[in-house]
Amino acid sequence: MTLNLDPPAIGSPIYCKSSVLDHRSGLLQQQQRQGKHQQPPHEILPGALAPLLGGTFSSGDKRRDQEPPGRNNISLAKHWLKNRGRKIFSRKFLYRKLPIAKWLPLYRLGDLPHDLLAGITVALTAIPQGIAYAIVAGLGPQYGLYSCFMSSFVYIFFGSCKDVTVGPTAILGLLTQPYVMEHTEDFAVLICFISGVIIFILGVLHLGFLVDFISIPVTVGFTSAAAITIGSSQLKSLLGIPGSADGFLDTWINFFRNIGQVQKWDSILGFGTIVVLLAMRKLKDFSTGRNNSQLSPGLRLFRTSIWLLSLARNALVIIIGIVLAYTLSDENGENAPFRLTGDVREGLPPFQPPPFSTSSNTTEYTFGDMVNIYGTAIGVVPLLSILGHIAIAKAFAKGKPVDATQELIALGLCNIGGSFVRSMPVTGSFTRTAVNNASGVRTTLGGLFTGAFIMLTLAFLTSTFAFIPRASLAGLIVCAMIFMVEYDVVPLLWKTSSKSSSLYSWWSTT
Repeated sequence: MTLNLDPPAIGSPIYCKSSVLDHRSGLLQQQQRQGKHQQPPHEILPGALAPLLGGTFSSGDKRRDQEPPGRNNISLAKHWLKNRGRKIFSRKFLYRKLPIAKWLPLYRLGDLPHDLLAGITVALTAIPQGIAYAIVAGLGPQYGLYSCFMSSFVYIFFGSCKDVTVGPTAILGLLTQPYVMEHTEDFAVLICFISGVIIFILGVLHLGFLVDFISIPVTVGFTSAAAITIGSSQLKSLLGIPGSADGFLDTWINFFRNIGQVQKWDSILGFGTIVVLLAMRKLKDFSTGRNNSQLSPGLRLFRTSIWLLSLARNALVIIIGIVLAYTLSDENGENAPFRLTGDVREGLPPFQPPPFSTSSNTTEYTFGDMVNIYGTAIGVVPLLSILGHIAIAKAFAKGKPVDATQELIALGLCNIGGSFVRSMPVTGSFTRTAVNNASGVRTTLGGLFTGAFIMLTLAFLTSTFAFIPRASLAGLIVCAMIFMVEYDVVPLLWKTSSKSSSLYSWWSTT
């Protein structure tokens, strides 16, 4: 006799748990009457439930069912942790998360002179720019130098792009300024820490790809608008006019209101600085043959000298301004024909946690109060830091893939570490990265010499910074902003999409 062991068809009116069990029980009784070998009920009944649960059961499945509910989860967790541990402690993972572990054992002494030259050259650019951008943020000049040296040290260990240099920028200074002017410097330090934590978390969670979703017209429009705003804010220092202004329109209103009080020597020095910087920027175009073996030794030396002068042009104009101010003023720095920067705090900053509470004008601010005051800046500052940094890393990667996740981790740690030495928010600097690349840097070890040079400057040379003319710093900032305005993008955006061009215009005007 042939037994029909198939259960009722799925979808039939009698298909339910009870009918399946009745069907299997009848088969069991029929097998017993025929004297055939039967399976124990505990192995038949689970099979009867297989159509309901989408699979078959065995005695092993039953044993697993009888285990405590949390034991399977514990086993899976142990398995995941074991595999994760193998990955974390692998050499490949170490090289990716700590790039210095990969290149340092292979470092050659022949690379040291190149990194040394590049590091010092970048420092000569970072010192005047750091001072200038700190002033843009409403901070003391020393804060710009605090922001430069710590980020240079941190990026040596975690940075994956040898050319990138991290430090303060004009845009981040502009975003920080309102909180410093209305409250205290502690707000600049805390936003540096918070931005670093946010960027670091995004890197750990591998969310670097989110940068690709930011529209190009938005970023270009914002950068151009910020450059115009920052350049306009330097009119007062460039021309030596009195008064104060808050915002783009107020700056121009103050300019036309006090145009009759323009100072002659400040104007001459300021515009002279711009002319010299633009001219020296062009000099590097004539040094392209500095490695040409067909040139005579004298001509090679001349072109190399021109090339070095072009790279150090920012430091050179500041040194000229210091010499002029010191020569034309008395021993106390008074009666100078230019408005000077003033006293700069000497020495290195104390290494301490960032301020999670502060006071200003007898008003106490808790951490929650400070976060509420920041508002949208908590998201905008890290976002712009990421956009600028990744764009610079890709621009100087020379076609090589950029590990955006690792760069976010490095940038986040630069901000976190910087906040312990009173740093303002930092990101990749296009100008200093270009100088680093042109100087022939071989590894990120160049940052060691940049940071060390800046620390020596803070320890021994801050007294000379009091003689830096504000007109020279203003000229330096204006020169840097000229090349941040993307004029040539507008026609391209209009041809591609009129909506993109409108978006660019909207961001630029707001």
